[in-house]
Amino acid sequence: MNSQPDPHLDLDLDIDGDVYVSPRHLASSTYTGDPALAPLLDLGWDLQHDDLGNVYVSAPDRRVRLGYLPEGEDDGLWRINAYKDSFGPPTWGVCFNDRVPTEFVQAFTTVLATAYEQGPDAYLARPDARSDEHEPFRAVVPLLKQGWEIDRPRWGVFAVQAPDGLAGMEVTTGDLDREAELTTRDARWQLWAGKSIDRPVWYATASTDTPVALLAAVTECVADPSPLPRWREETLSYIEGMAQLTPILPPGPPAPTPLDVQRAVSSRRPAALPASSVPRWSTTSRPALPGPRR
Repeated sequence: MNSQPDPHLDLDLDIDGDVYVSPRHLASSTYTGDPALAPLLDLGWDLQHDDLGNVYVSAPDRRVRLGYLPEGEDDGLWRINAYKDSFGPPTWGVCFNDRVPTEFVQAFTTVLATAYEQGPDAYLARPDARSDEHEPFRAVVPLLKQGWEIDRPRWGVFAVQAPDGLAGMEVTTGDLDREAELTTRDARWQLWAGKSIDRPVWYATASTDTPVALLAAVTECVADPSPLPRWREETLSYIEGMAQLTPILPPGPPAPTPLDVQRAVSSRRPAALPASSVPRWSTTSRPALPGPRR
């Protein structure tokens, strides 16, 4: 199936970019946080910022907090935590680094906004393996449906890999250090793109109790086969030879209607001349004038 959009059909003139990047997991960030912040700000969440340009967004009850940290201490650009007790430790935490495609973060915050409106039972819903042993792995399903292959890189880790081998998702089984999950990449879930998980172009992590519905929103966005628009000069530095870049062309002119054709023909016809006028180049002679009297 051809995933490249027809540049002459339904093209949004406000597309921010000059190329489409495919597969989309190689698209990188758009370097603006507005699209991912919008779903939460639209609910009236509080927005603060510091003198360095870092942005902090909090739910009205302070039980969900987001940090957009371009001047943070590491490459964790997005950090999102949820709390049962607004003064206690996080119940779950998610991190997106500074090169994660912004659309993937937006997919997460969009579903998070919906879950928050539904109440704590939605945004604090723990994956329950006791009732369904496959529940923690449900976020992997959208990737498998798009041809990602099951991989077992090491003991205690379930993984899937993209068909091009340039992206993957790992789910670690067993007990994990809860504090380390919130501050390092040693988390229950890890999604990445690049030539290897050890040196990824981008990565995203989620701790043990992150609701599966929020994770599935991200993997569904990653699995979408349609490409993402980007600026060529901002992508070639690290994906040259890895991704497919298709120029975004301006829309073609609309097909002329029969009325347009009729008007065009009419505009090319010479105007009718008065019956009494005679063009200079006419070979028609005027009637002879009477000669002078003798």
